[in-house]
Amino acid sequence: MYVRRSQERGIARFDGLNSCHTFSFGHYFDSKHMGFGPLRVINEDKVKPGKGFPTHGHSDMEIISYIIEGSLEHKDTTGGVSIITAGEIQRITAGRGIRHSEYNASTTEPVHFLQMWILPSHKGTEPGYEQKEIPNYTENFQLLVSELGTEGSLSIGQDIKLFVGKFHPGNISHFEMKEGRIAWLQIVKGTIEVNDETLHAGDGASIEVAIDLKFKATSDTELLLFDMCTA
Repeated sequence: MYVRRSQERGIARFDGLNSCHTFSFGHYFDSKHMGFGPLRVINEDKVKPGKGFPTHGHSDMEIISYIIEGSLEHKDTTGGVSIITAGEIQRITAGRGIRHSEYNASTTEPVHFLQMWILPSHKGTEPGYEQKEIPNYTENFQLLVSELGTEGSLSIGQDIKLFVGKFHPGNISHFEMKEGRIAWLQIVKGTIEVNDETLHAGDGASIEVAIDLKFKATSDTELLLFDMCTA
């Protein structure tokens, strides 16, 4: 398991925005961290009240927004308008082309969220988006996003399963990696022991072998686990 510590990430600061980049993004470039499998971007963004990202375009990318605190207003050229609040997740399929804006929906409180970009298995698909509520403390892994949209998950155009784990201190859980699969862990909140490593909020870790992952939370912990194809 290779650990990417929170403090090792790239940092970007703009008007109303503080962002940490796990992989190369924008003005931050590191040839050793260009993504992992089909996972291309993990940005942890904090946006001040009333600030955000004006209308801009994407194509051939699957974009996941995971709200940690606050609320984010989304508008796009498919006619989609929504507010994503803490405890919700959204998937945008940019496909053959989509333009959208993202702003802090509050004039008084900041919004804190993760945005993750995934390379799709096929280009030029129909743009669209979905969002759903994230389960409360699960004490196990719950499926949020999958290629086939199984178990009530959001569907995505790539061979990826995205799980959330929300654990109380002392909770022990396992996740068995399969042959030919890779995984990325992203710690959202808290501290957790994963096999022989202790991971804190903002840390990430890659796994490239078929092993049994043992998780033991040492505080209230929230994490994301990407179970992915290698391409």
